[in-house]
Amino acid sequence: MAARFLFLALLALASSHAIASDPSQLQDFCVADLKSDVLVNGFVCKDPKLAKAEDFFFYGLDKPRDTGNKLGSKVTQVNVNQIPGLNTLGISLARVDFAPYGVNPPHIHPRGTEILTVLEGTLHVGFVTSNNPNNQLFTKVLNKGDVFVFPQGLIHFQFNYGKTNAVAIAALSSQNPGVITIANAVFGAKPPISDYVLAKAFQLDKKTVDWLQAQFWMDNNN
Repeated sequence: MAARFLFLALLALASSHAIASDPSQLQDFCVADLKSDVLVNGFVCKDPKLAKAEDFFFYGLDKPRDTGNKLGSKVTQVNVNQIPGLNTLGISLARVDFAPYGVNPPHIHPRGTEILTVLEGTLHVGFVTSNNPNNQLFTKVLNKGDVFVFPQGLIHFQFNYGKTNAVAIAALSSQNPGVITIANAVFGAKPPISDYVLAKAFQLDKKTVDWLQAQFWMDNNN
């Protein structure tokens, strides 16, 4: 009986790990063939004999990005779409630039946990737990060299309330973690979500919802 229980426990652990992470590589590397018409959960591999150093390389992450937009922030993604050699490796990163009082608005990464390191400036960051337990907010002020973790799938944000620019580097536990910016998805959906649905959900009048849906919801991700 004990052996059966142990087997089932190990099976459950292995299954949960398989579901919760990117596919593991079964070879040294699997450079993504971004031009292939074959659709899989990820990208198919190109012939390893055709791989080159550039497939594992990205240039210029040290360069400041343009933050002259409504949000005052710019995210430079470095995932499998920029480095095909990341395919199946389960990691990626991003640079986040902030103008003074710039914000990386509330968003989620559906496929990856994020760990953020502040390189310059001061950031107010936080994430919100799921409905159970009670949408609790965890928040912290980060200075240069500080690190903060945002669990996978939870709404989180970063805000530069300083008078100087700020820069952070984020590492993520997926080759392609994805990003869903909450305001964009809710009020900028195409075709739009019914204004009656949104008015009821957010306890707003329909005119306010119509006004929100008419706004330009920008994407600060490259």
